[in-house]
Amino acid sequence: MKNSEDEQKEEFLREFGDDYGYKSAPKNIDQLRATEFKRLAGVVYLDHAGATLYSEAQLESVFKDLNSNLYANPHSQSSCSLNTSDRVGEARTQVLDYFNASSREYSVIFTSGATAALKLVGESFPWSSQSCFMYSMENHNSVLGIREYALDQGAAALAVDVEETADYRNSRGANSAIRLFRHHELRRSERGLSKEDPTGNVYNLFAFPSECNFSGTRFNLDLVKLIKEDSHNALEGSTYSRGCWMVLIDAAKGGATEPPDLSKHKADFVVISFYKIFGYPTGLGALIVRNETAKLLKKTYFSGGTVAASVADIDFVKRRAGVEEIFEDGTISYLSIASILHGFRILNTLTMSAISRHTTSLATFVRKTLSAMKHENGTHVCTLYGANSSKVLFEGMGPIVSFNLRRPDGSWFGYREVEKLASLAGIQLRTGCFCNPGACAKYLGLSHSDLLSNFEAGHVCWDDHDVLRGKPTGAVRASFGYMSTFEDASNFVNFIKASFVSLPSRTPGVNTLRGTTISPAIEGIGRANPRLKSISIYPIKSCLGFSVNSWPLTTTGLLHDREWLLRSTSGEILTQKKVPDMCHVTTLIDLDLGILFVESPRCKEKLQIKLKSDFPVGKDEVNIHPQRYEVEVYHDEIDIWFSDAVGRPCTLLRCSGQQGYACSNRNRISRLCRDLETKMNFVNEAQFLLVSEESVNDLNARLRSNVQHQFDGELIQVSTSRFRPNLVVCGGEAYAEDGWRSLRIGKTEFISLGGCNRCQMINLSFQGGKVQRSNEPLATLAEYRRTKGKITFGILLRHDDSTGKHSDAWLHVGEEIHASLA
Repeated sequence: MKNSEDEQKEEFLREFGDDYGYKSAPKNIDQLRATEFKRLAGVVYLDHAGATLYSEAQLESVFKDLNSNLYANPHSQSSCSLNTSDRVGEARTQVLDYFNASSREYSVIFTSGATAALKLVGESFPWSSQSCFMYSMENHNSVLGIREYALDQGAAALAVDVEETADYRNSRGANSAIRLFRHHELRRSERGLSKEDPTGNVYNLFAFPSECNFSGTRFNLDLVKLIKEDSHNALEGSTYSRGCWMVLIDAAKGGATEPPDLSKHKADFVVISFYKIFGYPTGLGALIVRNETAKLLKKTYFSGGTVAASVADIDFVKRRAGVEEIFEDGTISYLSIASILHGFRILNTLTMSAISRHTTSLATFVRKTLSAMKHENGTHVCTLYGANSSKVLFEGMGPIVSFNLRRPDGSWFGYREVEKLASLAGIQLRTGCFCNPGACAKYLGLSHSDLLSNFEAGHVCWDDHDVLRGKPTGAVRASFGYMSTFEDASNFVNFIKASFVSLPSRTPGVNTLRGTTISPAIEGIGRANPRLKSISIYPIKSCLGFSVNSWPLTTTGLLHDREWLLRSTSGEILTQKKVPDMCHVTTLIDLDLGILFVESPRCKEKLQIKLKSDFPVGKDEVNIHPQRYEVEVYHDEIDIWFSDAVGRPCTLLRCSGQQGYACSNRNRISRLCRDLETKMNFVNEAQFLLVSEESVNDLNARLRSNVQHQFDGELIQVSTSRFRPNLVVCGGEAYAEDGWRSLRIGKTEFISLGGCNRCQMINLSFQGGKVQRSNEPLATLAEYRRTKGKITFGILLRHDDSTGKHSDAWLHVGEEIHASLA
């Protein structure tokens, strides 16, 4: 009897069977995955727009090549150097063939990546005060960065939307059907404001992607001819239409599945990145440039390999004549360049036409399935971006599916929630704006005011602020590569359905298990008062803490809790999520001696820091948004000890004061602006974290009940310490703490700030001297403790100091807890 997955695949093959799977290649898709991508077992990888994957056969060919041949610096005349030059020449030819470009018309300049290729264009372009750098809104940040060179030279910068003309249906061709809607002109110098005809040649540059890395829309490449030959009509007689227009295509994304045909669309510049085409090597890209255009570029710097002759003590240099020789500074990455030949062989075996059809079929299937999903009340679950783009302006969709998800009431699921749950399900994808701010704002409907307000509220790239003022700040992106399978696509859409679609039996975002919701079991509170079982202090943020029977309170919480942190030399705050070895660093404070003791298996000597006299050599500030902290810096010997302990250079900082970033009244967002009246050390959200022993026991029972929650053949069981609580209570009902509004421990009053949102850090464990990673216990918590984008466990507390008796307050293990219910 067929199951639903078999039926789903049969239906898919009926529609896409002619395009899916490489039937004419030596290996079909199932054979390819089984033999060349064995490391993908159990993983659904859907971030090919970020980086595609290399095949095992590709790397085997690379290693065989490097082990069999002798390659040397090509800036020599030895036989092995000439061998290198030949291989580099073959690689240039292969790149031109890939884009159907003639060597008589184009040259290939190898760079350290697509970004370096774009930078090369920006710094060598012949800008003048009457030039214009124009770019479509759907450009990557690396393209937008070119405008810095243009603006510094007095040129104008101009973003445009590519639109249809009002009467495009009566137009005779694509060129006459397209117009460019101009946004506000950017300029930093008054030199460019002259209305007079330019004297001499004026060169302008237009940049657009062959495929938008945000939405997956593929631009109509007739834009190249339109800009170069008919800019006057496209710009509707604007003064920017004067002069000579050159065109740059960013093919870093589009080149992986549908490279632009340069025999038909004669762009002046095309930039590519090889790891996005076939996974390996990274750190290598290329600029494909028209030979006639290259003559106009202005190169200032010279280096080894770019000059025919130079004299050290007089102003004399003679540059080489070849395009590649002029622009490839120093010794090129010749071993990486030799390696790309093996990547191209893999693609040529499959053919680019088949790769394009294969990846497009998967993306189309996912779009159709997501667009059809509805909640039980009939509302659509998914908002797709770019799928309804004009066929005049765009040549279909690439293998990207970009979207956001809505709840039944119309509110948005945050993209970070989607990403977190996907990761727990073994699905790797990308969220945010994908370094494409123009497309992000355009598709999400974010105004300039929205963008600036979001930034003022603390939103920056790669943070967790995914919904602000009721609008998403980014999107979810799933993207397919040549080795992606139907099973990848099917697992993904089934995950979306299971996790975010409201069915009659459940509500998305408030998950149930065994009929129990996230609502706390508070009825047991009246039968027996819980008590305080343990107290833990964590002096150094993300390092191990210690437990005590009693401990004093201060205005910031438990005395010395999270009072220190480690900062890298680049200014990054170190945590276990980024530096798991921090869990090896143990701490202990002796209040009578006034000493903080620190130990690490990496260090022979135990470190002793006197709490009152080992004060530092200076002061500094550290920003942990939305807080600014005044900190004290220690002498070099202490920093060297900690650098050895965590295996990277760092400095120890001690909190000496806190200043909050206040939000303006106009843009205040309560959930992003912490209570500035509450003093805290280097904690994430609140002064205290409380966990119930009964809640941990219930979690462990759930872990034991499902054989899927195993790691290295053993059931995962977690202790209360996995959650790094300050306070552990026992004697009540599991999850009763969720319903507490306030509580008294002994004679000390606390206010509950709600549940603690858990992250991947609780999936780190210390076993056999090594740090182990798994999906548990967060995956199980997500099944029954997820609501409104958060997976909560434990509660956050603030000390209620309304009595003003903070100075002599202590907590003692064994004290009873009296809670007031919300």
